[in-house]
Amino acid sequence: MDLKARVRSPNPSPAPDGAGMATFARPAIFGIVNITRDSFSDGGRFLAAADAVRHARAQLDAGADILDLGAAASNPSAEPVTPEEEIARLEPVLHSGIDPARISVDSFAPQTQAWALDHGAGWLNDIQGFPDPGLYPRLARSGARLVVMHNITGRGIARVTQTDPATIMERLFAFFDARVEALCAAGIERVRLVLDPGMGYFLGSDPEVSLAVLRRLPELRSRYALPLLVSVSRKSFIRNLAQVDTPGSGAATLSAELFATSRGAGFIRTHDVAALRQALDVWQPLQG
Repeated sequence: MDLKARVRSPNPSPAPDGAGMATFARPAIFGIVNITRDSFSDGGRFLAAADAVRHARAQLDAGADILDLGAAASNPSAEPVTPEEEIARLEPVLHSGIDPARISVDSFAPQTQAWALDHGAGWLNDIQGFPDPGLYPRLARSGARLVVMHNITGRGIARVTQTDPATIMERLFAFFDARVEALCAAGIERVRLVLDPGMGYFLGSDPEVSLAVLRRLPELRSRYALPLLVSVSRKSFIRNLAQVDTPGSGAATLSAELFATSRGAGFIRTHDVAALRQALDVWQPLQG
């Protein structure tokens, strides 16, 4: 296999590292597809069904391994969206001929999640971390992989909240200890879980909280022996660090994504798939 083919293929069989953890040849890429009016960087651009399908296919062509479809924004100023509207926005993409096993539905509405499972979505991504036990039997039967995200405010969209960088890891541990135990006790296989610590306002309004968690990602991997998903793309704390006002903040985002990769993230969720893929094509062989 030539070098480009090798670095463009995620290793489906994780190999143990020195700490007994699973590492991938490179992180898998979640390409963001926001089918929303008010996402903070691209709201309204892909709300029309044809635009959403076109963007989804473009993300795959750019190198996304998984498409993360979001039909309701979750930033602090986002407007509520009913499950019925979410489903109406998601349906054209999920039924566009794209392999549903490569589709993740980003929703915290149980009705939307159940609909996605009924229509073959291979992944669910819940910013509340699946808090509703009433859905657990359905999740257990599905076989879908689950991105269990931590949200400092518990339920709903992100909100401006002050948290202490010195105690954030203990809060993450308490959340994931309880949630992983509950999901597994309900018959959901542990190997189906991916943990997302949350970033930006999902951790707290102080940028240092997100930086602290990024630095300590290896502790999460070591504690749970589960893959981590990190989503720093275009977050305001990244723009603040780089002192840029534009939502794109491409170089700043890419820097944080590569740092998360170096700290053990197995999945990176990003708006700019092509840039991350190119960077990983160089980063991976440099790691040897």
